[in-house]
Amino acid sequence: MTKLPEPAFSCVTIPEPGLRRVLAPNPSPMTERGTNTYLVGKGAVAVIDPGPDDASHLQKILGALGPEERISHILVTHAHKDHSPLARRLAARTGAPVLGFGPHDAGRSALMEHLAAEGLGGGEGIDADFLPDHALADGAVIEGAGWRIEAVWTPGHLSNHLCFAWQGALFTGDHVMGWASSLVSPPDGDLTAFMASCDRLAARSDRVYYPGHGAPVQDPAERIGWLIAHRRAREAQILAELDAAPADAATLAHRIYRDTPAPLLPAAERNVLAHLIDLSSRGMVAPLGPLGPGTVFRPVADGDGIIATKS
Repeated sequence: MTKLPEPAFSCVTIPEPGLRRVLAPNPSPMTERGTNTYLVGKGAVAVIDPGPDDASHLQKILGALGPEERISHILVTHAHKDHSPLARRLAARTGAPVLGFGPHDAGRSALMEHLAAEGLGGGEGIDADFLPDHALADGAVIEGAGWRIEAVWTPGHLSNHLCFAWQGALFTGDHVMGWASSLVSPPDGDLTAFMASCDRLAARSDRVYYPGHGAPVQDPAERIGWLIAHRRAREAQILAELDAAPADAATLAHRIYRDTPAPLLPAAERNVLAHLIDLSSRGMVAPLGPLGPGTVFRPVADGDGIIATKS
């Protein structure tokens, strides 16, 4: 992941009228200060991304409610352990239904399903137990007292990833974060889908992004443009390295992510592998054997590469 310059950010609980934020106590190199849990509305409140299964965070969410307020809906952007596990305990305490796109592998492409069956790996931070009470299709609308939220399916970081649109704002989960680019680790993550989702968000006119980690993004068009350009620049680096010599994802990551701390290199390798799979599907590189974490890739000319998925 590449860290972005971040505006000054205090741990506020009211980003704007009708919206509160509770920060989960799970800071890490992958979560920045922690997971942002959002409370939308007044009276009957929707919670977006309850966060990790942490008793103190559960109490903070409940404590953020006013004396006459209750939680009516629990919305989950995606099934990672820093976003979804607390949903079930929160539902048990409040009686509110849990809503999301589906289990962690819902929405996978046929290629990613095949690679999962072939043992490609991945699985970092997956909440394999997540199952919503109600599945939300792309475009589904959830309404409460004085609020309306629309589900926007944005697969890529995870196949079941949703963003949520609310009165001109977009809750972006981990698709667009407030502090860094996102991890895309196949087969759970899919860079082809990620880029298509970026293009979809770029075509929108949201006034602000509220991400799963980091500060609000006040210029969504600039940030989504940066994210697309960043991925295309990384693609160009990979192709340049392959022009010099065929290589696998680990070798390429060590060449490209020169300033990345060693503990984060495994994540960098998964990002590179996601790019290589995407480039293979587009006929720009070819794997020398079945696809896997250690597969060596070569560049191709005039689209002569065909993705190899069978052993």
